[in-house]
Amino acid sequence: MLNNTQQIALPPGKSLVLVGLMGAGKTAIGKRLAARLNLPFYDSDQEIERAAGMTVAEIFARHGEPHFRAGEKRVIERLLAEGPIVLATGGGAFMDGETRENVARHAISVWLNSPVPILLNRVRGRTHRPLLNGGDPAEILQRLLAVRGPVYALADLIIPGSEDPPDVTTQNVLDKIATYAQPRRVAVKLSQTEYEVLIGPDLLNRAGALMHKVIPQPRVVIITDETVAALHLHTLQTSLERVGIAHDTVRVKPGEASKNVETWSFVVSELLSRKVDRHTTIIALGGGVIGDLAGFAAAATLRGLPFIQIPTTLLAQVDSSVGGKTGINSPHGKNLIGAFHQPRLVLADTSILASLPIREWRAGYAEIVKAGLIADATLYAWCEANGAAMLNGDATLLAQAVERAVAFKAAVVADDEREEKKNGGRALLNLGHTFGHALEAETGYGNGLLHGEAVAIGIILATQLSANLGFCPQEDSSRIAAHFAAVGLPTRINALPAEHLLAHMKQDKKMRGGSLTFILTHGIGQAFTHANVTEDAVRNVMLANGAV
Repeated sequence: MLNNTQQIALPPGKSLVLVGLMGAGKTAIGKRLAARLNLPFYDSDQEIERAAGMTVAEIFARHGEPHFRAGEKRVIERLLAEGPIVLATGGGAFMDGETRENVARHAISVWLNSPVPILLNRVRGRTHRPLLNGGDPAEILQRLLAVRGPVYALADLIIPGSEDPPDVTTQNVLDKIATYAQPRRVAVKLSQTEYEVLIGPDLLNRAGALMHKVIPQPRVVIITDETVAALHLHTLQTSLERVGIAHDTVRVKPGEASKNVETWSFVVSELLSRKVDRHTTIIALGGGVIGDLAGFAAAATLRGLPFIQIPTTLLAQVDSSVGGKTGINSPHGKNLIGAFHQPRLVLADTSILASLPIREWRAGYAEIVKAGLIADATLYAWCEANGAAMLNGDATLLAQAVERAVAFKAAVVADDEREEKKNGGRALLNLGHTFGHALEAETGYGNGLLHGEAVAIGIILATQLSANLGFCPQEDSSRIAAHFAAVGLPTRINALPAEHLLAHMKQDKKMRGGSLTFILTHGIGQAFTHANVTEDAVRNVMLANGAV
């Protein structure tokens, strides 16, 4: 907790806006916050009364509530346009959609969420509250909270109210502001649609508020696995309930083994049995397996349902959750059944990654390195300089890494949305994947190597193959292998049969006309597509790197 002498500041140019029901203490706490933040304080009701020359009760009596609300909207717009302030709003102000958007542009919003008994004690006997004069105050407050609570919950911060003195609540607000961070935003702009990837801490707790504008109706179905559900489902459900979004949940077993036709059929059947319609949004809460499985179920059910990704692994945050590739595995190979189905929103909550074992972090990190190796040598250099610290838990470096990797993938996807370019484009994202998928298939999906681990080995093999064919310097492969080894990633094949691996590659969806096609490199940050690689060249590089 901050002490009373510590100074904090709002983000540059931002105001602080307090919302909540009458009696929440917005004015008393707002004045204290303004003094601590060294900002001017305004009460919107007082400003309306000053401009109108009459009390709020008199405005209601003479002109009615619609007239008052129109003036209230104008006053709030004017005050926020004048510069950073602390503003206490009337109880109904935040219910107006235009006002909420104006507040979102100019301010951090705080809901002072006090229980009805506390509110009732504070407003009892106050005749200047026109909404309380038409009946039992307790019943009116309860009804107002039921209607307004889900809208107040769209505020950036929620502070529970209590019987504590205003100074205590003021300190609670300041503590929250000190740790609050606006999410980083990366736009994915495609030919027919556009969506955002939001990156930062504590997004799951705010998920309902963050997604309410992109879902067509307040009903969702969450698809998750049993492991993730135990860790994070309650937080998501609470955030949805807070803003009035109804929800169901479908759970599957964790792991790559669930990415199959049988589990996909089960999920689709569950969706249909719950009477989803074409405006019901599917939420994928989990790692890459859940994102792929839920996305393909959303793509197929009723010929396409809205879809939101909440990836819970680093690998999924930087790779599979962005770009709209969904699908399941077949006995013939990985991801051979699927569809392109873009999400409406991706919420990459970096704080939930703390629940992951370090092995999962490293697997995701391999995909960040991959982005640099494909077309951003500065990103690869950043990884060499900062990767170890990031994997040791540096939250700022983690957010930077996720943002840079997502921005890179967003640009690639925008240029080649459906992987239709024969050379380059989105296909370059498969650097290391032809080898990696073969390694996963041979070790048993989910039973041996993690996807990111297989890709790490695959990247080294692809770089070594590039060097053997004369496309890049020999030292590139050893440099990359040394970096992967330094952060704890595997760098060699663990005595797997080369012929088995070749057989898996021949079933890969990147085969063209019966020929092996690989993503190779002219150097760090210079990947390219190369067809007609001979089996002997591929076999030799695998044998030189641990295959048998």
